[in-house]
Amino acid sequence: MSTMKVAQVTRPDGPFEIVERPIPDPGAREVRVKVEACGVCHSDSFTKMAMFPGIALPRVPGHEVIGKIEVLGDGVQGWSIGDRVGIGWHGGQCGQCDNCRRGDFFACQVFHRITGITADGGYGEYMLAPVSALARVPDSLTAEEAAPLMCAGVTTFNSLRNSGARAGDLVAVLGLGGLGHLAVQYAAKMGFRVAGIARGADKATFAAQLGAHHYIDSQAQSPAEELQKLGGAKVILATATSAEAMQACIGGLGPRGTFLVVGAVPTLEVPPFQMIGGNLSVRGWYSGTAIDSQDTLQFSALAGVRSLNEIYPMSRVGEAYDRMMSGKARFRVVLKI
Repeated sequence: MSTMKVAQVTRPDGPFEIVERPIPDPGAREVRVKVEACGVCHSDSFTKMAMFPGIALPRVPGHEVIGKIEVLGDGVQGWSIGDRVGIGWHGGQCGQCDNCRRGDFFACQVFHRITGITADGGYGEYMLAPVSALARVPDSLTAEEAAPLMCAGVTTFNSLRNSGARAGDLVAVLGLGGLGHLAVQYAAKMGFRVAGIARGADKATFAAQLGAHHYIDSQAQSPAEELQKLGGAKVILATATSAEAMQACIGGLGPRGTFLVVGAVPTLEVPPFQMIGGNLSVRGWYSGTAIDSQDTLQFSALAGVRSLNEIYPMSRVGEAYDRMMSGKARFRVVLKI
């Protein structure tokens, strides 16, 4: 077989086109991966709408990729044909620029490769990836279970473990959707006292099932006041994409608390006097590099954290994408390739 099927975007906001392409050969320090599953993430809209600066079409989206190595390029060491691997948003780093030399691989100044945006991603039967983008996948996770952990999972897991919170601290998760339902699980498994915040009393049972110790209905209660009643949050992880919802929570931080933003909103107002008086901080978080994704997968397998997914075949990629964009999916959408 010399060709493969991929779902590509050929014009801004045009339909996905399933086409035949030649199967690519890996270059130096690259591998060819036979894709088994790929998550459908809201960030794929950067490709679908051609919104990312400098993006070149046609492009194959997808940065929550799970598959097996099929071919090794020249100079590849430490990896073997048949290895299960994951590829996320972070498509690799040069290892030589000043930022890489400081260990800030996410801020690489030279090799700014983003899977599914600046290079073809996982909405297809095969893809290429540099070895610096590869994460090992535990055998106990299926491809469909592991795929969303390559973005939604690593973003929430990695931000929480670097948040400064310690076991027993109050950590609040704003939003119980695609990122939030994973964040609550991770926070509980890390030993935090977890408060879930969402709209509607009907989500209380679900929050408890995920591991939350407290639930705050933002429609009926003031999240900031309720968090203060609990002693004030060490960290509030904002996964919701509503600036208004975020602003309603900031006042719930305890002294030296951190408002940790992973949900992208165009603007966010913060109260300066409150920030100064409480020595508070607002911080953003980049998802992570390949080793962070690997840690996420291993922790998820060990602790029993699982994404709740809706599975679609690649032939229904347009339907899968629309389902994700509608916000009605429960809770992540995955293409089974």
